Amino acid sequence: MTDGRHSVSLTSPLAAAGRADEVVQRVSQAIQLGLFMDGEQLPPETEFAAQLGVSAMTLREALATLRQQGLVEPRRGQTGGTFVRRPTAPPISVLRERLRRMTTSTLRDLIDEQFAVSGAAAKLAAARASGTSVRRLHMLVHQLTGAASLGSSIRADSRFHIEVAIASQSERLTRLEVGLQTQLGELLWLPPDTEEPDSNGLTASTGAPAGTRLVAEAVELLDPAGASAEHAAITDAIAAEDGDLARTLTERHVLGNLRRLTALRLAMAQ
Repeated sequence: MTDGRHSVSLTSPLAAAGRADEVVQRVSQAIQLGLFMDGEQLPPETEFAAQLGVSAMTLREALATLRQQGLVEPRRGQTGGTFVRRPTAPPISVLRERLRRMTTSTLRDLIDEQFAVSGAAAKLAAARASGTSVRRLHMLVHQLTGAASLGSSIRADSRFHIEVAIASQSERLTRLEVGLQTQLGELLWLPPDTEEPDSNGLTASTGAPAGTRLVAEAVELLDPAGASAEHAAITDAIAAEDGDLARTLTERHVLGNLRRLTALRLAMAQ
């Protein structure tokens, strides 16, 4: 990738058989999270297929779908190849449907994993982070504070957690954190459905009662300023080399994620 810092994100093979739709999901999520930058050239097909553990034919099928979705574009010539086209806004309807297909047990399992991975990464980062990593964490805190769109908030949030894992200097933890961010990062910033209710008091897209306590709770928990303050506190603990505090703050942050995602999911139709 552009600066090589996030190349870990896609180098591990797909967990399943490597179907084209799984490749599409992995790459599209990486683009939305900013792991691939707008205008960045993807690796050559043979190399990219090997990174993902799929055949060249499967990769070509996935790239064709990504082109149809407007997420990549081919360019010809000496410097040609396949280049990223990052959308200006995340696909809200697609994300809502993805969350609707997840059970609360699945969400809890994912957050349990993030609780362990992110907490351990923060503690190790406090002992191992370089000055450059700490400066990048501060920069990402400022990016989240000043984020002017949903997409920029998602990217600043996810890249912060990935940067903490990178600062831990553990390749395994970094791979796990990137995997978690591709599954959870966009969902955490999903705005609750606040459409006008129909005559039955239901919203068109979810079929859930409008204005319920769960929707109100999800709205309250979507707090960009609060998330930025929590990131800042984690960064300060890492900079102060206080591993126990960094881990505690990170685990508290992750538990807040679980509360919000659970409220969002339960507000949807079953």
